[in-house]
Order: sequence, then structure tokens, then C-alpha cells
Amino acid sequence: MLGTIRIRVFLFSVFLLVLGCQTTPPPIEDYSLARAAIEAARSVQAQRHSPGHWAKADELYRRARILYRERENEEARKLFIEARVAAEKAENAARLLRQKNGEIL
Repeated sequence: MLGTIRIRVFLFSVFLLVLGCQTTPPPIEDYSLARAAIEAARSVQAQRHSPGHWAKADELYRRARILYRERENEEARKLFIEARVAAEKAENAARLLRQKNGEIL
């Protein structure tokens, strides 16, 4: 009887361990959207015209790529989203500043 209980407890523990090991799928779409936003910001020279937003976007994107390679998918997804938002802000700020300065985009 005691042996049966131990086996059941062991099997239940293994079940919980396996259940806890399920991973989030790779954030491929978020990666692609962040990369596109970074490239769009770069194309309007956001590094020069909106350095604060650009630095944040670049740093978040770099960290997200590291997490992606390490298969830390949930955290990578969050950082890709934050990087995309920061890159979009950098692009918009750069476009606005360049437009105010009379530059043709």
C-alpha cells in the first residue's frame, strides 16, 4: 500500500514536471515586426534625429535577439514588442523633426 502511494506521488510529480516544461512558441512574428520597425527607423536616420527613442529600441531589440537565441521565448516576445514600439516612436519623431526642418523624406 505504501509502495503504491509512493509510485502515485512519483508519477504525479513527473506529470507536473513535464507540464511545467512546456515552452512558449518562438516569437517569429514579433521578431519580424520589430526588425521591420528598426529598419524603418534607421531609414529616416532616427539615430541622429531621435537618439533617445533609437537607443532604447536598439537596446531592447539586441536583448530580445539574445533571449530568442537562448530560447527564452516569452521574455524575448515582450522585448520584441517593446523594441517595436520604441522604434516606431523613433521613426515618427525623426520624420516629424525632419519635416519641420524642411527635409524631403
